[in-house]
Amino acid sequence: MPVLIKICGLKTSEALDVALAAGADLVGFVFFAPSPRHVGIETARALGARVRGRAQKVALSVDAADDELAASIEALEPDLLQLHGKETPERVVMVRERFGLPVMKALPIAERSDLAAIRRYEEVADRLIFDARAELAATRPGGLGKRFDWRLLENVQTRAPFMLSGGLDALNTAAPGVDVSSGVERAPGEKDADKIRAFIAAARDGARKPAAPDNAMSSI
Repeated sequence: MPVLIKICGLKTSEALDVALAAGADLVGFVFFAPSPRHVGIETARALGARVRGRAQKVALSVDAADDELAASIEALEPDLLQLHGKETPERVVMVRERFGLPVMKALPIAERSDLAAIRRYEEVADRLIFDARAELAATRPGGLGKRFDWRLLENVQTRAPFMLSGGLDALNTAAPGVDVSSGVERAPGEKDADKIRAFIAAARDGARKPAAPDNAMSSI
């Protein structure tokens, strides 16, 4: 099965064009001011128009109010919404119903007990994203280049399809779906064209090869 590849945190036309040319399936745009990857409404409008159907557009927000979501949707015209904060399952349902768009919900993972949240969200989200849980002092919940112990996901079954995020780069892409941001940057918020190309190529190549028996992701 082909791996689903998402390049997130794009904020320049140059980086977006590289991701599209390299074959990203999804391109993500961050609407969260504390993030170094935040895009303003007009920038999002220009970048969204540039995609022209070559990939699915994802609008990422963190505990955003309805008016903030509406503004980002009007500008980007996304195919999916990504909720990356502490949104409850009830909030996921509300967002899906109000805006009529599929919703990806990020779940922070650090220990086995965090997997219990899967059962709460798999019935209401169209896709799950497993990301490393941020430290309490962090100013944002993701895009920190932090990796969690992927062995926690061994034998995990979910009703909703999922993607892996957190600390990914071209050397560790073995998952059914991968979502990368900091792993393809030279500095926070500054995408590196060569790293984007290398990441996508590695993910595609990895999807064509059987996982080694000792691979931490071999059973999912």
